[in-house]
Amino acid sequence: MVSSWRVQQVARVVRNGGVIAYPTEAVWGLGCDPWNAEAVERLLALKVRPIDKGLILVADSIGQFDFLLEDFPELWLDRLASTWPGPNTWLVPHQNRLPAWITGQHNSVALRVSGHPLVRELCALTGPLVSTSANPAGRPPARTRLRIQQYFPGQLDAVLAGPLGGRKNPSVIRDLVSGQVVRPA
Repeated sequence: MVSSWRVQQVARVVRNGGVIAYPTEAVWGLGCDPWNAEAVERLLALKVRPIDKGLILVADSIGQFDFLLEDFPELWLDRLASTWPGPNTWLVPHQNRLPAWITGQHNSVALRVSGHPLVRELCALTGPLVSTSANPAGRPPARTRLRIQQYFPGQLDAVLAGPLGGRKNPSVIRDLVSGQVVRPA
């Protein structure tokens, strides 16, 4: 996949510790490098979100999560593969393979392989990204670039312009172990 100049530029911002906004399937997201504690702390401060709630990670392919999934039962891997890429977020056991600033107080981590072409293009260059709705706690998720600017004036390092994916609601969230829906679409 040949990445556009703009996606390459935003990927560089992420690799340098920046916090970005980008379009997802239904709403705008905020993202950063999940391995960069300072970037994650900044993102959480912008959202006014407590660290113990945990964050979602988004990727361009299931392979980007191999470090978490390598010893999972075939049944679990089949569940994931059958719903990705797409608007499906799964809570999977993290087995202490991720930092606490991503997992919060949970034994699982939320993972999604996006079906949005810009998200996939970006993650192909950066690896998995933090993906959380672009809004301060208690406010509706941003559905326009203007709302991003209103919520976070001059506070983001980059905004990846592009259309939303056309979905009305954010992704469904399911527990991988039980298969139960935690948040309907």
